[in-house]
Amino acid sequence: MGRSKSSRRWLEEHTTDHFVALAKKEGYRSRAVYKLAELDTKEQLFKPGDYVIELGASPGSWSQYISEKIGAHGQLLAIDILPMDTFANVHFIQGDFNDESTYQAIAGFSNERQADLVISDMAPNITGNSSLDAPRAIHLAELACELACETLNSPGTFLTKVFQGNGFNEYTKMLRGHFEKVKVHKPKASRQRSREVYIVARNPKL
Repeated sequence: MGRSKSSRRWLEEHTTDHFVALAKKEGYRSRAVYKLAELDTKEQLFKPGDYVIELGASPGSWSQYISEKIGAHGQLLAIDILPMDTFANVHFIQGDFNDESTYQAIAGFSNERQADLVISDMAPNITGNSSLDAPRAIHLAELACELACETLNSPGTFLTKVFQGNGFNEYTKMLRGHFEKVKVHKPKASRQRSREVYIVARNPKL
């Protein structure tokens, strides 16, 4: 069976992608790390000793980067429904963070410590239909925001991926009701044809 037009385009982009080659050269698990690195450069997200909760962690390139930035005295709690090989100072929970058992595991690990950052690179299975993909991604971002509002310290930072489209404006408006500062970014490593953007929300309104 031949490849679909979209899969052929993805394969062509992937094999000629600057960020794919750079990730291989620098030992990162995926090109997505350069999205986070750019956001960190612009927003100064991490500092040594931070406690970070990461949603949608697999395959782990963001976890690699965060582990390096927060150092030996920091902690990263990474969660994903898919398996992931972990790193030093990273605790991994495999499960759906919206399930009660996973939520209890997060609470048990945190042991009442408030997070300095909650970050989410979660995305639904992409269909290519923006009228379906955008609302599903917004729903995941809404769930991530709920967790952030429950677990962040003050000041604290929430970083999430969303897709521009249905519900995007309403979501950013909601974030402004919960956080003092909200910025939208489109990293260079995000493919231009993709509707994905990243939102950095700071200082929860308690």
